[in-house]
Amino acid sequence: MTDDAIEAAIEGELRLLDPAVRNTPELLVELFHPDFHEFGVSGRRWDRDSIVAALTDESAATTARPITTTRMRGVRLAPDVVQLTFDTESNGRRAHRSSLWRLTDRGWLLYFHQGTPYEEEDDPGVTPQSP
Repeated sequence: MTDDAIEAAIEGELRLLDPAVRNTPELLVELFHPDFHEFGVSGRRWDRDSIVAALTDESAATTARPITTTRMRGVRLAPDVVQLTFDTESNGRRAHRSSLWRLTDRGWLLYFHQGTPYEEEDDPGVTPQSP
């Protein structure tokens, strides 16, 4: 059985990773809750305005690398809240990620996000491969 709320949150998360969306402030604002906040991989705290500005900065947009996701899972925490957990990799940088999506009158919006950097050898969920 599928959960439409989890599917909507995953769809929104994947849209946020799309370079065309990441480079367009109007598209990003449509996905972020007005009260959005994040604890970034860098340790920095972000709100909606600061993350939209950082993602759409011309210098960042021209140097952006593709982002791949693995192990994306979702769970409904409440009728109007979905948590996603997943891993990302971009240019050799890996992060465990967690997002909370909230149902609003505008649909599912990203309310909270946290990224934690990790090294592949430090991740017990990854089986080391032989050379």
